[in-house]
Amino acid sequence: MRKASQPTENRSLNAPPSPQLPEPVFHDSAHHIKIFQGDCVEILAAIPESCVDLIFADPPYFLSNNGITCHAGRMVSVNKGDWDRSRGPDANHEFNRAWLAACQRVLKPNGTIWVSGTSHVIHSVGFAMQQLGFKLLNDITWVKPNPPPNLSCRYFTHATETIIWAAKNSKSRHAFNYALMKQHNRNRQMKSIWEIYPPSKEEKVFGKHPTQKPVALLERILLASSNEGDLVLDPFLGSGTSAIAALRLSRQIVGVDFEQTWIQLALIRLCSNLVQVRISAICLQFDLDPTPDPVDRSRSPVPEKLRLVQRDCRFYFVGKSDRRVIFSVNAQSLDEAREKFLASGHADSDAIFIIRTQTEIYLL
Repeated sequence: MRKASQPTENRSLNAPPSPQLPEPVFHDSAHHIKIFQGDCVEILAAIPESCVDLIFADPPYFLSNNGITCHAGRMVSVNKGDWDRSRGPDANHEFNRAWLAACQRVLKPNGTIWVSGTSHVIHSVGFAMQQLGFKLLNDITWVKPNPPPNLSCRYFTHATETIIWAAKNSKSRHAFNYALMKQHNRNRQMKSIWEIYPPSKEEKVFGKHPTQKPVALLERILLASSNEGDLVLDPFLGSGTSAIAALRLSRQIVGVDFEQTWIQLALIRLCSNLVQVRISAICLQFDLDPTPDPVDRSRSPVPEKLRLVQRDCRFYFVGKSDRRVIFSVNAQSLDEAREKFLASGHADSDAIFIIRTQTEIYLL
């Protein structure tokens, strides 16, 4: 009898073990969302070949060179972090070839990839695509109507970014929802120049990524070249804009990012879109005067301090698969509320979100 540890006849003795996907830091099976933390090349190597319909990538621009720029009327540093620091043109180009090759492997035969960047990186991306055999389809010019001014007054104001749209190879029959794009452009053929405002204040209410893209831009990309139920991949997830667009347009999404800070921001933004809860407030009528005798308060002096007469702290647990409040309880702390949640027969995995409300009544 062959031992379980021995190789089978069909497995090469010298073949390297297949890489294993790590556990996602976030997985919502109801909406087909998976987010991984780590190096995108390593994680993509563990994803099955030819399974992704569309990829959107916003790779490092290698702009962190101790320079300055203008933001909200103030002079600020362009440094975004070590991940955005240039290692030199040769090393930067090899980095682009590596992650693009990893993306090409997981694309379906007719899948497409969109890559955004400024002139600092986009030419390397385009050249790497040609070296790898991608089929270049379009270069989109994203025009920002309100760009920050150029402080040095030695250059034209930077008002655009380029987005390269490419198919997996020359044999690809890529998807393009031409009629829908024409409809969105007032029944005219949509051009490769897109005027879309940068992210609004509402899109940055939970925080912002230095290269954050507007949801409107990602929605147009997904609508143009994918369909409901398609699998979207973002190897540089950042603040999670692609995941939000995929959620709103009923696409599946796999996102990857190396930095914990951006993973947390993406999760907060995602959860704010995932959870819609209706909490009913019940107005209780009560009498502050225990005796039936009328009390004249018209001449009573106003106390220097308000007196707290009642405090109510309540926790609402929102279901992971059923997007509604599945349990609510009065408790003094989150730990106490969680203990009561578990004691009720629920498991931690049953909830995706916890909302805390506090009501205080003061006596004048």
